[in-house]
Amino acid sequence: MPELPEVETIVRGLRDLIAGHKINQVWVREPKLIAFPAEDEFKRQLNGREVIALNRRGKYILINLEGGKTLVVHLRMTGKLLVKPREVDVDKHTHIIFELDNGMDLRFHNVRKFGRFYLVDTGSWQEAGGLAELGPEPLSDKFTLTELKNRIKGRKMMIKSLLLNQKFIAGLGNIYTDEALFRAGISPKRRADTLSDEELERLYRAIRRVLELGIEYGGTTFSDYLDARGKQGEFQKKLLVYRQTGENCPRCGHEIIREKIGGRSSHYCPGCQD
Repeated sequence: MPELPEVETIVRGLRDLIAGHKINQVWVREPKLIAFPAEDEFKRQLNGREVIALNRRGKYILINLEGGKTLVVHLRMTGKLLVKPREVDVDKHTHIIFELDNGMDLRFHNVRKFGRFYLVDTGSWQEAGGLAELGPEPLSDKFTLTELKNRIKGRKMMIKSLLLNQKFIAGLGNIYTDEALFRAGISPKRRADTLSDEELERLYRAIRRVLELGIEYGGTTFSDYLDARGKQGEFQKKLLVYRQTGENCPRCGHEIIREKIGGRSSHYCPGCQD
């Protein structure tokens, strides 16, 4: 599933390509992807609206439209939002098409059909999946070291599981959590409330740094992820532990292992992540 850096990269690409353009028509080929409102109302309310701005919240894409509406998109496992010339053939996995006023289409491509669309009043997120319940943005100025310490205080669950909880911090997934914990030298199996102030400071800086790098390199592509122009990310070339099972740790030389932790695959170095 695309994580914060991938979604941020997509949003930045879409901002350049579709902001200021109107949606002339909407084609829905897979109605179950429209979570709210009903399909006919979804299409009716979108027709003729101009795209005002694009933003991101956690792993959600927010397309702000004129008239106080926001199109909220969650890509889930294999979703892609691609901007293509209208004359380009539409393949079988393209399930929603937004025809724009400049001869381009915004197309939602989703092999596994897990993505979801919500059209809501801007700022009214209760009908938009889990958007209203998201924790703080880890790259925002409001997310300080003190904020992290306060949120972790008294938490007895494993730190890996806690970081994956979108209500705790928004946008982190398996890739960037594993990478941040490695850079901080913290085992994913550590109980959150056992982390020292020094370890929490390392974790705080590692989370922000790895997300910044992910954005700088356009996200991580292993199979499905592409940006709005159809380009792959490059951060997979910079990963230190994720999907590096059996390789030597770049810090201590110990073999990197993969283990199920809290029901999720985790990659870490047992030699230097305490």
